Amino acid sequence: MFNINALLERTKGDRWIWLIIILLSMISIMAVYSATGAIAYKKGVTVEKYLLYKHVIFVLLGIAMIYISHLLDYKYYSGISKILMIVTIPLLFYTLIFGSSINDASRWVKIPVIGLTFQTSDLAKLALITFLARMLTRKQENIKDVKNSFVPIMGSVCVVFILIALANLSTALMLFGVSILLLIIGRISIKQIAIVCAGGLVLLMFVVFLGPRRDTYKSRINAFMHPEKQTSDKNYQANHSKIALASGGFFGKGPGNSTERNFLPHPYSDFIFAIIIEEYGTVGGLAIVVLYLVLLYRCVRIVTRSPKAFGALLAAGLSFSLTIQAFANMAVAVGLGPVTGVPLPLVSMGGTSMIFTSIAFGIILSVSRDVEEYSSKKDKVIVGEIPSMA
Repeated sequence: MFNINALLERTKGDRWIWLIIILLSMISIMAVYSATGAIAYKKGVTVEKYLLYKHVIFVLLGIAMIYISHLLDYKYYSGISKILMIVTIPLLFYTLIFGSSINDASRWVKIPVIGLTFQTSDLAKLALITFLARMLTRKQENIKDVKNSFVPIMGSVCVVFILIALANLSTALMLFGVSILLLIIGRISIKQIAIVCAGGLVLLMFVVFLGPRRDTYKSRINAFMHPEKQTSDKNYQANHSKIALASGGFFGKGPGNSTERNFLPHPYSDFIFAIIIEEYGTVGGLAIVVLYLVLLYRCVRIVTRSPKAFGALLAAGLSFSLTIQAFANMAVAVGLGPVTGVPLPLVSMGGTSMIFTSIAFGIILSVSRDVEEYSSKKDKVIVGEIPSMA
């Protein structure tokens, strides 16, 4: 018989992060349930059936992956990162050439047998961050050695950046930014970081002006910078997102009462934050913002308390990646950035992207679990020394 108490006893790590995961998952189910009405109708099925098979199952799988990932000692992810990088780079090449193309972007590959598709950039984010944490930890003694330390680190960042940017520039830029933050934390010199940034800028110019999606990038930037000069179809998504925000007011229209879900092309993923504000108002939107801010705070606390450099870098990289992605999604929804295809972590509807996000949360909790065990051992040592000091 299933024993909930035994499960809770084995659940370790920061309790606040566990609470945030549960709350975001609940919000996700409610928001996606409301936002999928139109697409369920088009597919000729009920919302309940569509939601059950396309989202709730993945939410539950995601929580299961968080639980499993957090039980594994985070030190094992150092070795796993090498395997992930070996798999990721050829897979990114394969995606660009043979991947499924949507809106002129080859981002997805189909998993054999089960038929599901996933974005290889989701795997690449996890691979690069864990690999950088490993490299920066192992090269600390000769971190300024250009040949043995800097070149492998810079090479891995730039190769992954260009391979993702050709099809998904927004994700590539966020990952590049997280990588720079890790280099700073990892004590890479300012001069070397400047070289990485210069290399990244050159690659960015190549993608924007010569890449296969250059017209799309220019169109979205122009639509954001000069909305008054654009036709209605160019700003269609942004305009309907703003309508959802304005009509939501302070307390919102109430659950299930969104009207813009019928007009926004992706109300259950890219613009789910706009739907949340329309239905739950500014109060609901602020609640989401606070949850991610608390998540960042708790993760920074884990980083500062981690006894090992690898754990600190791992938690820092993954937490920065999750929160930067979250605020990028929300910024687009409220009109503070050009339209991108970035989902809201643990909230947007997604299949394999939900799984990779959950694994990232699980790794952070694994580091947190190690911090708790280290603190507990430290306290026991101190308590054990008290009698001998008397």
